[in-house]
Amino acid sequence: MATRLSDLAAQAGVSTATVSRVLSGKVGVSAESRQAVLAALDVLGYERPERLRSRSAGLVGLLVPELENPIFPAFVQAIEGGLSRKGFTPLLCTQSPGGTSEDEYVEMLLTRDASGIVFVSGLHADTTASMERYQRLRSRGLPFVLINGFSPDVDATVFSCDDAAGVDLAIGHLISLGHRRIGLATGPQRFVPAKRKLDRFAEALRSRLDIANVDESISLSLFTVEGGQTAAGALLDSGHTAIVCGSDIMALGAIRAARARGLAVPNDVSVIGFDDSKLVAFTDPPLTTVRQPVGAIADAAVNTLVAEIEGVVGSHSEMLFQPELVVRGSTAPAR
Repeated sequence: MATRLSDLAAQAGVSTATVSRVLSGKVGVSAESRQAVLAALDVLGYERPERLRSRSAGLVGLLVPELENPIFPAFVQAIEGGLSRKGFTPLLCTQSPGGTSEDEYVEMLLTRDASGIVFVSGLHADTTASMERYQRLRSRGLPFVLINGFSPDVDATVFSCDDAAGVDLAIGHLISLGHRRIGLATGPQRFVPAKRKLDRFAEALRSRLDIANVDESISLSLFTVEGGQTAAGALLDSGHTAIVCGSDIMALGAIRAARARGLAVPNDVSVIGFDDSKLVAFTDPPLTTVRQPVGAIADAAVNTLVAEIEGVVGSHSEMLFQPELVVRGSTAPAR
């Protein structure tokens, strides 16, 4: 028990006396310290004592398109943590090709009397998809919020990273390094985040680099490593010395494409990602990227959803969160 208490105290950043009070259910412990001890129990793999298992305030569905792109597990972790702290039980619904669809998950959540839903980069982000599904959901009275993908046809509060501002940061950084042949490798244009990146990129090339024909500097593919490799390969073959990518995993594909052509990153070509996934600081080279404020977006979405569940009417609006440029080793002055 002594070892267990000291381990938990070290992990939680509190005293062993505080850990003991939390485990025994005694009063006199702040909510912050109590939450830190509960988190330490989970991290170290201890089972929570029955007295510490709180009664759920309700079930909340968390829909994400997939988990291979590390930005989605990051959102899942942040949102699940926020919901748990509010007393709700999150239910992760992950889509896969040929598997359960978003609409099927929604019907399942409705039959289980879910209290609300958080959609992350769902069909609301696809400009070719029908938004009637969300109108029907709203008419059924189930609270929901959307992340990264605004549609004027959906009556919901949306929380998004400012993709256009992120592109501005990336291009400004590359221009300061002397690059003039800058390309954009991103996903399909039908997705709102990709379209916003593309529109601002084209505008920036025209206004800041006086490039009239921007089409040859844009390459669209899939939001995957292979997609990034394909899109970046076309840009490299046409002489671009720097590439802004629509996601971190696309940027890893761009680095692969450069090396396949005997080019060094960043000496021959600079690469910038988007998201700041946890592991990109440890890639070779460490990836310069645009950081999505995942924690802030998740907190705002959870707080708004919980308020709607409690009866506060949400607004039909989009809240944009400012990204941050994180400069690492994959960008360098143009040769």
